Amino acid sequence: MKTHFRLRALALTQFVFLISVISCGEKTEENGAQVAMNTTLGETGDHGAKKALTDDFKKYWYAGEAEITSYRLQQARYGEMRDGNAVLIFVTEPFLSDKQVKADGKHSDNVPVLKLNSTKKYLTGIYPYSIMSSSFYPVHDDRHALKVTFSAQEWCGQVYAQLNNRDRFDIMSHSYFETEADQNLELAKTTLENELWNKVRINPEGLPVGTLSIIPSLEYIRLSHKELKAYNAIATLTENNGMRSYEIRYPELERSLTINFTPSFPHTIESWSESFKSGFGDKAKILTSTAERIAILKSPYWQKNSNRFHSLRDSLGL
Repeated sequence: MKTHFRLRALALTQFVFLISVISCGEKTEENGAQVAMNTTLGETGDHGAKKALTDDFKKYWYAGEAEITSYRLQQARYGEMRDGNAVLIFVTEPFLSDKQVKADGKHSDNVPVLKLNSTKKYLTGIYPYSIMSSSFYPVHDDRHALKVTFSAQEWCGQVYAQLNNRDRFDIMSHSYFETEADQNLELAKTTLENELWNKVRINPEGLPVGTLSIIPSLEYIRLSHKELKAYNAIATLTENNGMRSYEIRYPELERSLTINFTPSFPHTIESWSESFKSGFGDKAKILTSTAERIAILKSPYWQKNSNRFHSLRDSLGL
């Protein structure tokens, strides 16, 4: 009996140790043979050829750190411009494709992803908005994002949406608005606006261009109360004055998004702009939200949770 308890105690100790060393930036097995073929995701395609990871990519993204970039935000909301800040956090991690969550350990079906956590904070008069979107995109650029989530909190209530990449895109959405309420739907697989931010960092040459079908960001869909579906879009990739710009225009939505990033690796996102109709009824007008980079920090931030690390926020201008 005593031996039995000792074995259970040992197993529990090993489990606790395993959990303690796992972090958002856990390294994955990326040193094996890679398929050297590049691919561009089609309108409904998935599971294309794996993109080979370069030595520069492995050195930058598998160093046990996340990339944190802060931005000065001008956000259009309710027909007016709001001051705020935005943060993009990119980090690699192993992802379980069946459970659609971060893997706690090594599994044969782990998929290495580049995760983007995007946050925005701004005030609308007396009350604050807090927004977060997450997208989990395979580093091998061989399929659509495996998962996309969005949430918004403000004093009127909360909104949450989640897209899972299964046989189709399975989507659930919850809102405090009666007309939206609780929804579950399926969509055919096509390009996701949310995944394109990750693709900028992994393989900008493979960004889809021309006339295509795109599901807009979950943030835009929920905050504008538009139908969650794919819309016709026109995408272009240009380079001027040492900066590359990826623009998506949605004629039906009267909306455009432009992401500006550096041509050379690691293709840091320097700024973005988003134009859309903001306001109520006849008074709604096209306004342009903008974000300009403040600072960038490479750090295992999940280890920086002591009060003594508050100064790191100062280095990001937050």
